Order: sequence, then C-alpha cells, then structure tokens
Amino acid sequence: MNYRIVHRTTYDYSEPVTVSHHAARLKPRSLGHQQRLEFVSHITITPEPLVRKVRTDYFGNRVCFFSIQELHQRFEVIAESLVSMTETTPPVASLSPPWDQVATLFSDPVSPAVAEPYQFVFDSPGARAMQELADYAQPSFAAGTPLLVAVADLNRRIHADFTYDPVATTVATPLEEVIAQRRGVCQDFAHLAIATLRSLGVPARYVSGYLRTQPPAGKERLVGADASHAWFSAFCPDLGWVDFDPTNNLQPGAEHITVAYGRDYGDVSPISGILTGGGEHVVKVSVDVAPA
Repeated sequence: MNYRIVHRTTYDYSEPVTVSHHAARLKPRSLGHQQRLEFVSHITITPEPLVRKVRTDYFGNRVCFFSIQELHQRFEVIAESLVSMTETTPPVASLSPPWDQVATLFSDPVSPAVAEPYQFVFDSPGARAMQELADYAQPSFAAGTPLLVAVADLNRRIHADFTYDPVATTVATPLEEVIAQRRGVCQDFAHLAIATLRSLGVPARYVSGYLRTQPPAGKERLVGADASHAWFSAFCPDLGWVDFDPTNNLQPGAEHITVAYGRDYGDVSPISGILTGGGEHVVKVSVDVAPA
C-alpha cells in the first residue's frame, strides 16, 4: 500500500518573533518494510527561512535545520511524503530467546556484535531505569520467558493499566508523574515501556511516526484527522528491533509509518527550536495519511 502523507504544523504567537532557529525531523525513513518513494526535500516553510540545511543525525534520521530571521507572529511547516508499506509477518514470539539470557548479553563485558543496541540499555532524559518499573515488569518477565512473549505481555498490561488521556500530560511531564496518575498519551506509554525494559537490562528505543486512522463505519474519512504517533522497539538477538504499540496493544504493521527513532522523544521531536520574542503561543498540528 502506498500512502501520501501531509504533516502541517502552525505556530501563532501573541508577540512578534525577531529570530528563530529550528530543527525538523519529518522525513520518513527507508526500512525493510517501508520504502520512501518521494519526499518534498524543500519542506514548505513560511516565512521563508534565510538559512536551511539538511543532514543525518547520529541515529540516521534526516534533520532539516532552518533559521527565520524576520519579524513574524506565525510560522508554518508543511511536509509531504510518499511511502510504500509492505505487510510483514511478525516473528514467532515463542521462538525468541529467554529474556534473561538476552539481558545477560548486555552485561559487561559486551560483545562487539551487540555494541549498537547496547547504547539503548542506558538511561536517557525521558526514560530512565527504576526499581519500581523492574517490579512492575515481573509478572510478564518470569525466568526463562521468551523475550517477545514477555514484551508483548508488558505491552498488553500498559494498555490495560494506563488510560489514554490527551490532556493529562505535556511533552515535559516526567515519567514519575505518568506512573503515579496512570494516565497519558502515546509518548508517555512508549517512555514507560522503554524505561521498564531498561530497568531489566533489555535494550529499547523510541519510535516516532504516523498512524493511519480509520473513520467510524458509515462515516467519511476526515482530512487531517490522522495522527503523529509514538511506539517502541525491543532488541531481540537474531531478529533485530521488534516494534510494539502500547497505546493500541498491537505490533505495528503497514499502517504505522516510521519517521525517526532514538533514545526517547527528545531525540526525535518533529519540530524543536529556540526563538527570541513571541510571548505566548498556540500550536496546531494536522496529519493526513491517505492511500495514494
């Protein structure tokens, strides 16, 4: 299935902005099951930036850096892309190695063969190991349980134990608060799963992307009603990175489109930046994922 994606972000400021510098991670990755067929490399940015550069970051994500150096009270970024998604068969979870054997691989000394995923065992600003989370994981991670069976059960339990609430948290809400109130959004649930796996010594990383949503039966599809989304990946020897979506209690398939991955949200924020002036601001985001 091919999808054309339009991601529109608008910032409205109460006071003029004199200068702003931003980084945008909006270009879908090319992966085994996902091929980027087309991307408008010159993302539409209004006002037009005086400076614009594109590079690949440490994790292999494409980043557009730009600087707006004129007075403005609104700026808008529109990114369009075309991707081809292929249905894949998830690995047989019961055939994955025992989770405790996997964790042992990432105890010092670490083999060069697993040096790349090893970096995702360590704490990051948004997802750090906690004894509380290691304890929470125990019902899913009995000794000898196949890794992917255990992660799938953790994924299910987060979905059951935590309530999706779009007003309960912000991007700055600490994980401890999410745990205490048992509410949050996809970003929070991905951080929770990642921190839980790291608490057991299992590598886990954050994935950002898009999710194609389906309209209710009998209703027309609404343009712009799809969503930026977040989920996580666990590393499994011989299989590589395996994705899980705790918000929806499933393994991502052809309707999950990957844009970027990193240690946590801070590594993959779609648009970030600093500015002078602006006062208060209102941000509006719309995403449209349409069959092409």
